[in-house]
Amino acid sequence: MSAVSNGALTPEHIVFFENLLGKQFVFTDEESLNLYAHDETEDIHFLPDVVLKPKTTNEISAIMKLCNRDLIPVTPRGGGTGLNGGALAHLGAVVLSTERMNAILTIDEWNLQVITEPGVITEVLQDAVKEKGLFYPPDPQSKGSCFIGGNIAENSGGPKAVKYGVVDDYVLNLEIVLPNGDIIWTGANVLKNATGYNLTQLIVGSEGTLAIVTKIVLKLIPLPKYDLLILAPFNSAEEACASISAIFMAGYVPSAVEFMERDAMDWTLKHFGNSSVNINANTQAYLLIEVDGNNMDVLMKDIEEISAIIAAYNCGDILFAEDIKQKEMLWRLRMSIGEAIKSRSIYRDEDTVVPRAELPLLLRGVKQIGEKFGFKTVCFGHAGDGNMHISIIKDELTQEQWNGQVKEGIREIFRLVKSLNGTISGEHGIGLVQKEYLDIVFDQTQMNLMKGIKKIFDPNNILNAGKIFDL
Repeated sequence: MSAVSNGALTPEHIVFFENLLGKQFVFTDEESLNLYAHDETEDIHFLPDVVLKPKTTNEISAIMKLCNRDLIPVTPRGGGTGLNGGALAHLGAVVLSTERMNAILTIDEWNLQVITEPGVITEVLQDAVKEKGLFYPPDPQSKGSCFIGGNIAENSGGPKAVKYGVVDDYVLNLEIVLPNGDIIWTGANVLKNATGYNLTQLIVGSEGTLAIVTKIVLKLIPLPKYDLLILAPFNSAEEACASISAIFMAGYVPSAVEFMERDAMDWTLKHFGNSSVNINANTQAYLLIEVDGNNMDVLMKDIEEISAIIAAYNCGDILFAEDIKQKEMLWRLRMSIGEAIKSRSIYRDEDTVVPRAELPLLLRGVKQIGEKFGFKTVCFGHAGDGNMHISIIKDELTQEQWNGQVKEGIREIFRLVKSLNGTISGEHGIGLVQKEYLDIVFDQTQMNLMKGIKKIFDPNNILNAGKIFDL
């Protein structure tokens, strides 16, 4: 096959893919392409030319060798649950889905490790290790449908990050396919590694722009035996945020501290027809607080002390989850906020993060900016580690307002975040939709360094090109 200088996908390429993967795993029909033309990002839509579903590392290697030679853009894709457009083929050409690479290869109980392929659903992985008394803590909101490979790409977090950390705290080693098709391991299956540059952590959070992850070695920890959960209402959203630092200053480290503005809880209850939580007329926000461990007496004492601490911050009557069913109900409400908001209006979810003591200032500033630019915000998120999701609601705004003054408002929010020593994404990544704001947090020297890394890994700029930044 002759090289294609303009990077155009040809019928000969399709034949190559079909011979490599089998025709049943190469999709060019409109219905299939449309399934992969969107993720969970607003309402944006980019149609690929072909969707490929390889099963092995060697198949991915062969795909990348051909595409690199012929300058064909490749967009890697996991579960399609992203919120930044990072898995969308805005340049057309190839979407490479890892969904058939869905095996948990080894659970090593002696070394507390698991080796998995990238297409395994995160919750499936968590449940598999839980059966052996082990724990993989990162738990993004979409854990029931997102892939572990996508979590690697975005360095995902979730509610338990406040105590246990995010994905990069658990990744020991990765098998990757480079844009030119070479296959390498990035590190070693060890807890300590001071051997050269840390390529493993460079790949984590790189949003599929440097390599395609094909095998993952994760550290595990023992599964905590018990957990307790409370839902605390506050008459002031800012005081709810302020109480969080007081909890940590008193020496307590909850396994989750989730913030929910009144509208977030109200809309979610109405969306699901759930009347299990009665919202008081004065309530403006909630904290969902969990503690976990192996000694129930200690946990009871901790939750009582935490309740006493937040009582000083205009907190109302606290709901104590008495059984597993009630815990699951409260967590389901928290994890369904995004779905409830989406059912009501098109929205933009800004994934800000600041030092947690700055959360009251962030919340106050966001509301002031919303008033200034004429848009409504609903805030919620992993407040225990300062990660606040700011949902900007479109409602009756015109498209001109949505693409004009709202974007100006977002830029002002991000400037506020930067002034509070925070940054513009805690766990969702940059992808397509946030890259226009990178100048707020990075200067030209920083941008040049990152672009230089991209050029070393991908000199032909074919792998997820145009995500995070343009070369």
